[in-house]
Amino acid sequence: MRSIPILLAILLGSTSLPLAAQEHHHELSAEEVGSVQFATSCAKMVAISFNRAVALLHSFQYEQARAAFTEISRQDPSCAMAQWGVAMSHYHGLWKNGDTAAGRLALKNAQQLAASNSATTARERAYIDALATVYVEDGKTAPSYDQAFEKKMGELQIAYPDDTEAAIFHAITFYIVAPKTDKTFANQLRCGETLEPLFLKHPHHPGIAHYIIHCYDNAVLAEKGLPAARMYAKIAPASAHANHMPSHLFTRVGSWDESISSNIQSAQLAAAAEPTSQSGEARDQRLHAMDYLEYAYLQSGRVKQAMAVLDEMNALSPVSGLTLTGDYALAAIPARAAIELGNWQQASALNVRKGAVPWAGAITWAAIGEASARAGNLERAANAEQTLAALRDATSKLNNTYWANQIEVQRREVAAWMAEKVGNKSDAISKMRSAVELEESMDKDAVTPGAVTPAREMLAELYSLKNQPKESLAEYEAVLKVAPNRFNAVYGAARAAEASGNDAVAKRYYEKLTEISPGDERLKAPVKVASSSN
Repeated sequence: MRSIPILLAILLGSTSLPLAAQEHHHELSAEEVGSVQFATSCAKMVAISFNRAVALLHSFQYEQARAAFTEISRQDPSCAMAQWGVAMSHYHGLWKNGDTAAGRLALKNAQQLAASNSATTARERAYIDALATVYVEDGKTAPSYDQAFEKKMGELQIAYPDDTEAAIFHAITFYIVAPKTDKTFANQLRCGETLEPLFLKHPHHPGIAHYIIHCYDNAVLAEKGLPAARMYAKIAPASAHANHMPSHLFTRVGSWDESISSNIQSAQLAAAAEPTSQSGEARDQRLHAMDYLEYAYLQSGRVKQAMAVLDEMNALSPVSGLTLTGDYALAAIPARAAIELGNWQQASALNVRKGAVPWAGAITWAAIGEASARAGNLERAANAEQTLAALRDATSKLNNTYWANQIEVQRREVAAWMAEKVGNKSDAISKMRSAVELEESMDKDAVTPGAVTPAREMLAELYSLKNQPKESLAEYEAVLKVAPNRFNAVYGAARAAEASGNDAVAKRYYEKLTEISPGDERLKAPVKVASSSN
């Protein structure tokens, strides 16, 4: 196996950080965060700072952007758009985890300043009015506010066709409101079609590259976004999120080395930001990168490095203010480390983190349920299945259909493995196929590189256990069409082809395995129990 000691040293806490990461009070330049030109009626002395603040906003460096907009507001108290920026920093449309109350207050401040300052332009008022739709207090659900925001930004873009920023902010709303059950990816295509011509004109704009990646973050369109993915970190090298985000597409196409490199740098930058972070944002960013890193290490057979990520996670001191982003990673990293390597005893002993949102806790319970069933502890598996059903129902009561369905997929998977363990292989396959159908009716959320194990990959294994290698091979190959270079799917396809007597196909998959995972470390390395207590 190819060794990467330098990268691993960085991940495990090397002090040789880039200058931008070491100097917490260093004012970021356009070269470090990207180039933005956002015209305002605010004082000329804050123009450069405003552009930098918007650049940070485009890279979802919300806490840093908020601080920058707040400082602009201090320097020019009459600047309504500075308060718009603060309000935008609290609107996390993709993640649904912003501080709505703080954002609403900033938006009201922006409205009041716009009304009292005659210098505020009609265009600026349009930006403020559009964002106001997000903070309406009428008891509706978040998706309805997102849809209203998309509509208003569309109107703003039509009214000001030469405003590049309006087009960019409107484009990402297409992704925000896109139904996760729409496998035509119509909204995502609209987003890309809006942004790609702008990328040619503004190749150093962070938001354009960033949002192209988001809108093409699916198995169908991922290849289209690779040019933007390979540019984004160069556009905004000081941003933890800009360094991480390309790995969304690297994961989609199975480019593990690129994903690893991206997330090592992202985790490093986020860790450097933690000492001055006033919220859980920096830790969220760090854990998010670590989850993608864990996934890439496991798929490329780098077990020692994957265990180093797990060790680092377990050694982190707890912080307050984590969102789903951090909660998800804290549950997923230990689950991946155990389940991917087939260590059922260790996976069944995972600890469920207290205080996490239901759909993060469900990851741990799903791992416990599958592992317990496969280890023969059907009582614990049944308890996990019942807990998953309760978490599903609790999530449904929160009107979160997407995550309720994700938990239901996990419950069906556990039920299938319980059926298999008691010898009812046909029932196991039927239950697992229902999990496949539900899982594949939805696209994955941006918070995760992918399921701990795709339901279809489990179905392929069930066919193998039932001594139906041809059916198993067909399912493994279906997995690889949407998740290229997954280690277990490639290995499973090779074994299924071999068992089917198809030596040529088996040889092809074994050769692919050596390409993505030189050596045999993945097949013989032990797994450590994870505390998942941070």
